[in-house]
Amino acid sequence: MEKHELFLKAIQEKKILQIRFKSFEKGPISRKCIPFDFGPSRRSKDQSDKYHFYDLDSPEGSHVLSILPEQLLEAELLEESFTPESYVTWPGPYEWFIKRDWGSKS
Repeated sequence: MEKHELFLKAIQEKKILQIRFKSFEKGPISRKCIPFDFGPSRRSKDQSDKYHFYDLDSPEGSHVLSILPEQLLEAELLEESFTPESYVTWPGPYEWFIKRDWGSKS
């Protein structure tokens, strides 16, 4: 399955992804992540489509990670599930680019 399809499947099934991506500063990096969305960042001048994750195991602490499609080297769907309510902590309405059924966080 292609990386983008895995990303979409992870959103729909609320599964954690193990990703490997090319960091501009540090080279290839592996992280365990919650998949959030795919599309332009609402807070960035650069309106390119990006993968938006919540990085669970960064040495600097958990944070939002947004990367360009060409930066995503590998993606593996893990058996671990996540609860959207634990990670989507900002107030709605939620205007996701990718449709999903995340209950009150959809």
